[in-house]
Amino acid sequence: MTALLAAEGIAVDLAGRRVLDDVDFSLNAGEIVTIIGPNGSGKTTFLRALIGAAPLARGRVVRKPGLVVGYVPQRLEIDRTMPLTVNRFLALPRRAAPAAVEAALERVGVAGLGRRQMTALSGGQFQRVLLARALLTAPDILALDEPTQGLDQPGEAAFYRLIEDVRRDIGCAVLLIGHDLHVVMGAADRVICLNGHICCEGAPTVVSAAPEYRALFGLGTQGALALYRHEHDHQHDHSHGHDHSHGHDHDHSHGHDHDRPEDAADAR
Repeated sequence: MTALLAAEGIAVDLAGRRVLDDVDFSLNAGEIVTIIGPNGSGKTTFLRALIGAAPLARGRVVRKPGLVVGYVPQRLEIDRTMPLTVNRFLALPRRAAPAAVEAALERVGVAGLGRRQMTALSGGQFQRVLLARALLTAPDILALDEPTQGLDQPGEAAFYRLIEDVRRDIGCAVLLIGHDLHVVMGAADRVICLNGHICCEGAPTVVSAAPEYRALFGLGTQGALALYRHEHDHQHDHSHGHDHSHGHDHDHSHGHDHDRPEDAADAR
C-alpha cells in the first residue's frame, strides 16, 4: 500500500500542556480510518497535526509530495447577519466553475441549494455543503472532524453512507474523528483509540475486544463497538439525510438493518 502521510513519534503541546505524545501513524491510499477517544483526548489536535495545521513539539509528519487534503471541520461559525449563499461560500477562497459547484452539491445529495443562504440550512445540509467544498479540491485525503455531531441517528447513518460512496467513487482516503465513543462507520478499515497516545488500533472487531478499549469505553455498553453497516445490494436515495423545508436532519431509512449500529462482534 502507498502511504499518503506518516507521523513519526509526534508530540503536540497546547497552552504549555502536552496533549499528544509519542504517536506513530500512517494513512494509506483509499483507506478509511476512524479515530475515537474521550473528550480531551487530543483527537482534533491529532488531525490538525497530521494535516499541518498544528505545530509539533517533537517528531515529524511526512506527506506525499503534492498531497491534497479536503478538510471538514467540527464546526464552522457563519455570521448570521452577513448574506452568504451556498454558491458564494463554495467559491471561497478559490472560485470554482459553476458546473463543478453544481456537480459537487449533487454528489453530496443537496442539489439545488446553491442559492440558499448558509444560515438557512439545516444541520445535515450544512455538513453536506462543507463536504461538497472539500470535494471541490479533488482530495487525496478527506479529513472529517466529528462530521455527524448534532445529527440524529438516521442522519448520521446517511452521512456515513455518503462518505463510503464518495470514497468508492473518487478513491480518496478518509480520516474521520468519531463523536460517539461506541459507534464507527462500518466501512472503517482501522479504528484508533486515542487518549493522549494511541491506546490500541486495528480492525473494528479487534479494537472492540482490546482491554485498552474496554478500559476506556466499556462502561454502559459491555464494551461493544457498534458499526453502521452499509449493505450494497440496494439503491440509495441521496436526498436522504436532509429536509429542505423544516430544518430537520432526518432521512427516511428508519427500521432498515443497514442503518442500525451492529455489535462489532457480529459484523462480517
